[in-house]
Amino acid sequence: MELKGKDIIALGYAEGAVVGIVLKTIETHYSDKGQAEVEKALITVLNNPDDYLEDEKLSTIAKELLKPTIEELIIPLKEDKVPYNTYGIEGIEQGAIDQMEIAMRLPVAKHGALMADAHQGYGLPIGGVLATENAVIPYGVGVDIGCRMCMSIYDIPAEFINTNTEQLKKMLKNNTQFGRATFKKPREHEILSNPLFDEIAVLKNLKERAYRQIGTSGGGNHFVEFGIAEITDLNNEFGIKPGKYLSLLSHSGSRGLGATIANHYTKLARELCKLPDEAKHLAWLDLATEAGQEYWLAMTLAGDYASACHHQIHERIAIGLRTTPIAIVENHHNFAWKEKDEQGNDLIVHRKGATPAGKGVLGIIPGSMTAPGFIVRGKGETLSVNSASHGAGRTMSRTRAKNTLDANMVNEHLAEKGIELIGSGLDEAPQAYKDIHQVMDAQIDLVDVVGTFLPKVVRMCGDEKFKEVD
Repeated sequence: MELKGKDIIALGYAEGAVVGIVLKTIETHYSDKGQAEVEKALITVLNNPDDYLEDEKLSTIAKELLKPTIEELIIPLKEDKVPYNTYGIEGIEQGAIDQMEIAMRLPVAKHGALMADAHQGYGLPIGGVLATENAVIPYGVGVDIGCRMCMSIYDIPAEFINTNTEQLKKMLKNNTQFGRATFKKPREHEILSNPLFDEIAVLKNLKERAYRQIGTSGGGNHFVEFGIAEITDLNNEFGIKPGKYLSLLSHSGSRGLGATIANHYTKLARELCKLPDEAKHLAWLDLATEAGQEYWLAMTLAGDYASACHHQIHERIAIGLRTTPIAIVENHHNFAWKEKDEQGNDLIVHRKGATPAGKGVLGIIPGSMTAPGFIVRGKGETLSVNSASHGAGRTMSRTRAKNTLDANMVNEHLAEKGIELIGSGLDEAPQAYKDIHQVMDAQIDLVDVVGTFLPKVVRMCGDEKFKEVD
């Protein structure tokens, strides 16, 4: 007797791994039996697999039959979304709105908001805020974990920039590195002695890379720039007289460390949390599990590392200026926070490209390299989940900007605005970004303005100004 796969399927078995298991069972235990006897046994276990879980011959077939199917493993989305507020909806692309709609149908979703600078990303849109119950979503945090803004304000008149432009350009070239470039002699920092580098498997091979990249900035939209901070609030938290001051603003994240952590735990989350295809990037880790706790610790370490990178940049510049800041403002996005709602319920609040704006919380919302940024104080608006935008937001993709913008016209625009630019490319041209004033108008209920920052000497990734220029 020789039964083949098609014969097994004809008995009612589904195509797949179980057919191979049946054939192996026949070969091992039923090779000396007649076809009728074998078929009877196979039909019996197919109809009643629970009765054969301990059977010496048929248990492997029974166990395979009782495995949940892929469809049964998928966690369904809720039919009705959790309501959420959108700010500046007229300037938000449909892709970002669609992503937010899906996020608010997750079983763990509790609150949400979409910021005025939002645009499409992976999973949660850039500018998306999502509060969950006891669950953390790696792609709800993002790849550049703990990306942040950091500003130093100096007791140096704003006019210093006009009379010392070349000196400031040289200072940026000597004290900042972008993209893959690193310092020949990186500075030590206590973050590199964190025991988590030895305790969490994925971090063990990242310590050396973290050491090489500390004090540097990423590519893309990351920058370090001198500009003029104008403090307008008479009762500002810095105790500074209203006026204009030389300032330094930096934007960057956790470099290769954060990206590796994000990719590792996103893959793990997708293995443990099966969601429909349209929501697969929103797979979460339960914070009651070892995997969830491990990610939380790694995420926190990446955020602290991002902060350390900024502090080293600002320390180097302060030495070059031979002064110390009279005020420092720092705020981060691409992170998850443990917070409470109005009813006192514990929440995990993901802010992917969104700035914390709890009552009294200070932050910086940058514009573009020719538009002002804003020093803000959060109002604690619950409808926005205590959040505000993290910048102006893109109106053009990088590819579209490179393919459509004219490099000479962009350079003329920079010259008109008096911007000295080191590095960058057309994908970061001011025209690729939304009007920051419209973005700020859309969130007047979320933040108060303490002051502004106007860029003047900007360094980004790259060694030449707009390499696309002929």
